[in-house]
Amino acid sequence: MGGEVAGNTILEIGDLKKEFGGLIAVDDVSFDVQRGEIFSIIGPNGAGKTTIFNLISGVLPLTGGEMRFEGQLLNGLKPHVVAHLGLSRTFQNLQIFNNMTVLENVMVGRHPQSRYGMISAGLRLPRGRREEKEIIERSMEQLAYVGLDSVADMGASSLPFGQQRLLEIARAMATEPKLLMLDEPGAGLNPAEKGELDDLVRRIQDKGVTVLLVEHDMAFVMGIAERIIVLDYGEKIAEGTPDEVQSDPKVIAAYLGDEEIGLL
Repeated sequence: MGGEVAGNTILEIGDLKKEFGGLIAVDDVSFDVQRGEIFSIIGPNGAGKTTIFNLISGVLPLTGGEMRFEGQLLNGLKPHVVAHLGLSRTFQNLQIFNNMTVLENVMVGRHPQSRYGMISAGLRLPRGRREEKEIIERSMEQLAYVGLDSVADMGASSLPFGQQRLLEIARAMATEPKLLMLDEPGAGLNPAEKGELDDLVRRIQDKGVTVLLVEHDMAFVMGIAERIIVLDYGEKIAEGTPDEVQSDPKVIAAYLGDEEIGLL
């Protein structure tokens, strides 16, 4: 399924815990993600999936536990530092810059990789101009990769919803991540668009990028993920291959009556 898993751990999550006041949103969750695989986190609404993404990416401070990426401790790091290490993400609710063009949206993701930064480019210094040209070229490559190069000069807000989802993935990939975290990338997509998304995620994996996926569409998850953990009320209740997870009694009980999931 997709690219070959190298067999070494890239992300280690140990006893992760997050409390909001008296509410425990994530309760001692542990899992490892192997380099090169597609790993999915699933669970009913409110299970803590996006909270885990927010903890890993530094958006939220954790209450307890430990997170390591390629052996480096992530605890307490700011989002831009986490991104610089090689973790990039998309968001459940689109984070598109509507006042920018499609190309400019991707360039925003590319600029943190620049050596001289936006000041040199803004002052039109020679080295800044050269790097700005390279940023544009690399951003166009990412747009071509997701099939949006023909609309590069359009306003991002004018794109259909499905293409905005692809734009956010292109921007996340512009940071050249080692691990890409996709938060509900299939939300709001029609069946044809989900087929294109499936193909894109597999191609991202084939580039050697590890994919950590949160998604509600179980048909999509079961068809693409190599390993899955299942959360319920912030706790991990199952872990395994798609076949193992689907047949787990705890998972069936957690999803019982949820017609959206279609797991049973």
